[in-house]
Amino acid sequence: MRLKPSLSILLLFVCGLIFAQSAQATPSAEALARLALSENVSESGPAISALRGMGPAGLRAMFEVYRSEIERHALDTSALKDSTPEWRRLTAALDAVSQQRDSYAAGLYWYTDFDEAKRAAAESGKPILSLRLLGNLNEEFSCANSRFFRAVLYSNREVSDALRSRFILHWKSVRPAPRVTIDFGDGRKLERTLTGNSIHYILDSQGRTIDALPGLYGPKAFLRGLAQAEGLLKQMAGQTETARIDLFYRYHRTRINLTAAEWAADVQKIGGHVPDTVLARVSARRQNPSAIEIAPVAMTKRAVEIDFLKAMTTDARELEAATSDAAWAKIAALHAGDARLDERSIAFIRRQSPAAPEIVNRAKAPVPDQLTRIVENLERNMALDTVRNEYVLHNRIHAWLGNFAWGQPLETFNEKVYAELFLTPSSDPWLGLYSPDNYTALENGGVVKQ
Repeated sequence: MRLKPSLSILLLFVCGLIFAQSAQATPSAEALARLALSENVSESGPAISALRGMGPAGLRAMFEVYRSEIERHALDTSALKDSTPEWRRLTAALDAVSQQRDSYAAGLYWYTDFDEAKRAAAESGKPILSLRLLGNLNEEFSCANSRFFRAVLYSNREVSDALRSRFILHWKSVRPAPRVTIDFGDGRKLERTLTGNSIHYILDSQGRTIDALPGLYGPKAFLRGLAQAEGLLKQMAGQTETARIDLFYRYHRTRINLTAAEWAADVQKIGGHVPDTVLARVSARRQNPSAIEIAPVAMTKRAVEIDFLKAMTTDARELEAATSDAAWAKIAALHAGDARLDERSIAFIRRQSPAAPEIVNRAKAPVPDQLTRIVENLERNMALDTVRNEYVLHNRIHAWLGNFAWGQPLETFNEKVYAELFLTPSSDPWLGLYSPDNYTALENGGVVKQ
């Protein structure tokens, strides 16, 4: 049966009208970004949820619509006192879409569902950078490490550009961050978090651990660590499973030996003493940096693995025993450039420290004002954290990963990291801050609520 021409035209018109209405019923990303700042939560709430569901594209839409306002607050110190209701709504919307607090300074989209992150990685061909932390990244009082990540890593222009373009980002809370309020009794209070460490895992698109950066690193050292793991991933691409496994173990064993060589060289530069045994091994491995010495033993596989792990960490244990706190400070000074803050990070710190005077231009004769001291102290402490984390903690991670750990579930490995590296095992609900065996002269040991 054939339709009459007039009826066909009418149906086409109706279909076109329905399509147009449907298109209007689905707002564009730009329209959603504008709705996200509505004072009417019945409009802003669904818009924010829709932008979040769009993934990184939703956050990009927010930054495109409000770019000038965001840049002004990120860099212009004259905007420090500009805390209008509109700006507060904008930052709240940005944080909700990105799932990172103070995301205006970084512009990074974080997945909180690991399966979604793996799907995004598979589609994009990018590796995953998975952050494990105490507390939540979108809350102010997450653990100290993660707060410094937001301030000096994610806000750093070079770091944020690298993370945005080269990685799928994911975070997961290991447990709540312990929080304490100190009441001085005169109206003054201090709020802090106690203990807690964070770690960035570099994973392939299937979620397998490639490497990990424990604790706080300076921006340049952080980027260098990411680039080294990316180099391994490029080598592994297109290889057979056997070849990938071989490359994985060679990479970590090589990094152990290179770390020992770099650590020994730093100790020598500051006039310290390097054990002769370490120097001999470093010299012997120059021709084959992935070689690990181990005496043959006729024991169980588990015993061989333990012996192998001890052999891999021998240099680090001897160097750590030979490196005093004063020596660490001198070594950190050798790597001060790795912890240098850029203008965006300094602006972020300035915003969080409104009582501090304007920071001086480094090119001019410095005046030791408060903000200058804050930045200089932070850079010095961050340089110290960087070398200790790289030479001690990262070295142990290389040893664990290089000791037959390919394909180990991330959650299993993360349990080991928090228990044996950060010394905060999940079996201790008090994170080492309380023990029923220790008397405190307080009722119930000071425990208010069990």
